[in-house]
Amino acid sequence: TSPDSEMAAFGEAAPYLRKSEKERIEAQNKPFDAKTSVFVVHPKESFVKGTIQSKESGKVTVKTEAGEEDQIFSMNPPKYDKIEDMAMMTHLH
Repeated sequence: TSPDSEMAAFGEAAPYLRKSEKERIEAQNKPFDAKTSVFVVHPKESFVKGTIQSKESGKVTVKTEAGEEDQIFSMNPPKYDKIEDMAMMTHLH
């Protein structure tokens, strides 16, 4: 039985609970740099993905879709998106 067919029991909610096999493979092969990939606090979205551009004198410049912010958190690799066992994650916030 494929993992995708197991999720059929959850109907319309399935895509929100687990990535498809294709999406999981794409996420595992996606380039990821744990030293520069971060989450940034955002007033409307809670957190947005960002990339560290520079670090100088205790200040970090981060490029995000929403602009630059100052409070950052380490980000997990894409292969952990929608993971069922959070104990496997590198960073918990």
